Amino acid sequence: MGDPAGIGPEIILKAWAARADDALAPFVVYGDPTMLRERARLIGSDVKVAEVAAANDAKQAFRDALPVIAVLLAAQSEAGKPDVKNAAATIASIERAVSDTANGMIRAVVTAPISKGVLYQAGFDHPGHTEFLGALADRHWPGRQHLPVMMLASDFLRVVPLTIHVALENVPGLITRQRIFETVHVTHEALRRDFGIAAPRIAVCGLNPHAGEGGTIGREDATIIAPAIRELRAEGISVTGPHSADTLFHAEARKTYDAAIAMYHDQALIPIKTLSFDDGVNVTLGLPFVRTSPDHGTAFDIASQGRARATSLIAALKMADAMSARRMAVRA
Repeated sequence: MGDPAGIGPEIILKAWAARADDALAPFVVYGDPTMLRERARLIGSDVKVAEVAAANDAKQAFRDALPVIAVLLAAQSEAGKPDVKNAAATIASIERAVSDTANGMIRAVVTAPISKGVLYQAGFDHPGHTEFLGALADRHWPGRQHLPVMMLASDFLRVVPLTIHVALENVPGLITRQRIFETVHVTHEALRRDFGIAAPRIAVCGLNPHAGEGGTIGREDATIIAPAIRELRAEGISVTGPHSADTLFHAEARKTYDAAIAMYHDQALIPIKTLSFDDGVNVTLGLPFVRTSPDHGTAFDIASQGRARATSLIAALKMADAMSARRMAVRA
């Protein structure tokens, strides 16, 4: 359900209402049914909410009502006013969904937006959703090494930030051969397994303007990024770069690769949000389960005003359906 004070409840209700038009596979919500009914009332929606005991009961209920597995809030949630008392329920809804995935009850997890600031106040000790999901993978799939990698994806672009929620001044020190290797390998495998691309092509951005301009504008591109790319190519991976980031995201350039790896958060997110602000999807690669999310935040300022668009959530649901179906087909 994400943060109950944000637009998550509203876009969930709208996604279910559009289930037929958008040909959505059945889904179940881990959240507070009373809160969802109240949000439906606030936005003037006639969506019915049906509490179900387990995910196995959701498919039958889905046709006529929004099925919800109860994860109860500690305090009544007021739209637009996040409450730290409800942080535990936000976290529990994610934990319960991942647990049910590990137990084979559901085949993918789609998360509504959370507020990291609210969770931090409650003692949440992960930088964000991506890192938390990696910890849950370690919990439910012990003995396996998991490297969660964030991808932002749409019909126009797939992009992966090498570093995510870190201060810009710390980025150069985090760009290492090992991090590049791991990120490229996880991305390459996900493109093959989850997106059905037989021979993935990956482009890597440089860190500095003009990818360092031959070492005259910073040395990281020449001394770290380029050698790592050469080694990856020697392994047989189709990877190019380092490319000047300012020429990598126009229409003609995008035809030359299946995913781009950027060096830092904004280098990755500015192009994807410019091209696909309403229907971009946040995908976590490198996990033993499929996880997607809308590529936007909680939007507390417009919560329950009826203005939030469910486009990105619907895209996330469709992508989770397609990715998990591919994984199931491979296992079969």
